[in-house]
Amino acid sequence: PCWREYLTTRIEQNMVVNCTCPISECRAQPTTAFIYSIVSSEEIIAKYEKALLRRYVECCSNLTWCTNPQGCDQILLKDGLGYGAACSKCSWISCFNCNFPEAHYPASCSHMSRMTCAKCNHGFCWRCLKPWRPNHKDYYNCSAMVSKAAWQEKRFQDYNERCTFHHHAREFAISLRNSIASIREMPKIRNLTFVLDACKVLEQARKVLAYSCVYSYYNQDTESMDTVEQQTESLELLTNAL
Repeated sequence: PCWREYLTTRIEQNMVVNCTCPISECRAQPTTAFIYSIVSSEEIIAKYEKALLRRYVECCSNLTWCTNPQGCDQILLKDGLGYGAACSKCSWISCFNCNFPEAHYPASCSHMSRMTCAKCNHGFCWRCLKPWRPNHKDYYNCSAMVSKAAWQEKRFQDYNERCTFHHHAREFAISLRNSIASIREMPKIRNLTFVLDACKVLEQARKVLAYSCVYSYYNQDTESMDTVEQQTESLELLTNAL
């Protein structure tokens, strides 16, 4: 009974994976077979098995959980998953190279973690708040860069508005696809299938356009950006038409 209460408490506190014998000087860990023989509650055993699974995924560098913010318990294999590979359960496309919750092509992982002060143009990482460039010093004079800061702020607002618009348009495409998919009576299945496929294309196009704004904002190569902007404009026109 003492072991049962001890192990049950550890499992409920999510501390069972590293738990040891309750005697302080004993570092022995209870085995899985021992826990199964002591704990009889199916609910507690289910929590224990989930803890084992979480620990296993965390220990495997080539495994990860689906990053869908709406919640998904699917385990994904990183190896061989290039851009465009989606979760087989919820269809969410994850980025395995950074902590951003979804794939963000054409914006790079560094783009997704970089922030710029609108007043002094100081670049920093939003995760650790440290300066973006290692050689950055406190030599920026904000009062001497008012015009540049104002231009940078306006530029940021423009790209941010475009990015936000495409994200909202993407949500509309998802909502429309879900509404159509829920229709029970389908008199013209071919037309309905076409609309569902069109919504999926819209969703992907809006996603690319949104992250293209991030890519364009941070890209400093003027020559290459001319081509990128032309391609982005073309994609946006075709997407709006669709």
